[in-house]
Amino acid sequence: MSWKTLDDMELAGKIVLTRVDINVPVEDGKVTDATRIERIAPTIKDILAAGGTPVMLAHFGRPKGQFVPEMSLRITLPALEEKLGQSVTFIEQPSRDALDALPAGSVVLVENTRFTPMEEANDPKMAGFLASLGDIYCNDAFSAAHRAHASTEGVAKLLPSCAGRLMQAELSALEAALGKPTRPVVAVVGGAKVSTKLDLLGNLVAKVDHLVIGGGMANTFLAAQGIDVGKSLCEHDLADTAREIMDKAKAAGCDIVLPSDLVVAREFKAGAANETVATNACPADAMILDAGPASVARIAGILNNAKTLIWNGPLGAFEIEPFDMATNAAAKAAADLTAAGQLTSVAGGGDTVAALNKAGAAEKFTYISTAGGAFLEWMEGKTLPGVAALEG
Repeated sequence: MSWKTLDDMELAGKIVLTRVDINVPVEDGKVTDATRIERIAPTIKDILAAGGTPVMLAHFGRPKGQFVPEMSLRITLPALEEKLGQSVTFIEQPSRDALDALPAGSVVLVENTRFTPMEEANDPKMAGFLASLGDIYCNDAFSAAHRAHASTEGVAKLLPSCAGRLMQAELSALEAALGKPTRPVVAVVGGAKVSTKLDLLGNLVAKVDHLVIGGGMANTFLAAQGIDVGKSLCEHDLADTAREIMDKAKAAGCDIVLPSDLVVAREFKAGAANETVATNACPADAMILDAGPASVARIAGILNNAKTLIWNGPLGAFEIEPFDMATNAAAKAAADLTAAGQLTSVAGGGDTVAALNKAGAAEKFTYISTAGGAFLEWMEGKTLPGVAALEG
């Protein structure tokens, strides 16, 4: 990869415009989950240690180019100061003179970049203004890198630019998973609908050795093969698309892995009466809610022979027991192989992170991305403007 990191930049005495993602959940005026703030702390601390002044640029919520008081970044200050272990100067309307006047060792947070429509429009005037504030641009917000905004793409082209520690870790993990992976490579893709992941599936079948499809998506592929899926969630109108993906996979030498047995129930609720049936034996009045034990054993066997895993989406209705069995078991198998040094495992996406945390497997994975849309677009093979802007 041709992007630079903080280690490639001379930071001493420099103002470092640092794009971060601190779009954290808030209730009753307080941050309820500071995970995103914790993840940017290494970048801010490394800039300080090198003698630079970090000036954080960030968005919060969707104010749509207007000033919305309840979307002020001021609300994040207590959590920021706690995680950074020092005071943070909040500036609503920054100027270069004000920043130059700050004492050494200062950390600055600028007000919500989305309080002007110029941000999301990637207006050259805003990019130019931001560039006038700093000497170096550092992007540590991979989660916003799929947006071509003034603070993610425009300003990056106007200043010497680099990736922050979180961005660096994310890009390195994704490069290891999809860019130049050690083979065999397995992708696990689950979730409710094929329609939301068409680009993803189309890209992966050309890049991985095994593609494990689970969740409601698997039902669509089973139905496309003429299998009765009863009352299951299924996109019957995408049968032709599913068959096209299977044909593309076959041509590319990619093995598509669908459930070989199913857990079915008549109602969607925790503890619902259920049974395990063969793939072609779903009762007409039942719903497929999980993959069965034979499917899990097959997935575990594939993982055991793999070197690289990329995971997006659960294998069943993981939110309710006992339909979390397949997701939990496969996740634990991947986690144990990773811990043993046999597997490089990268996972991302909201449901995926929740499922892996629920399974108690997340901590053992090589890398867990919290980037959501940006992670998905990377897996789809799309160019991310915020990343492309950092490249040589």
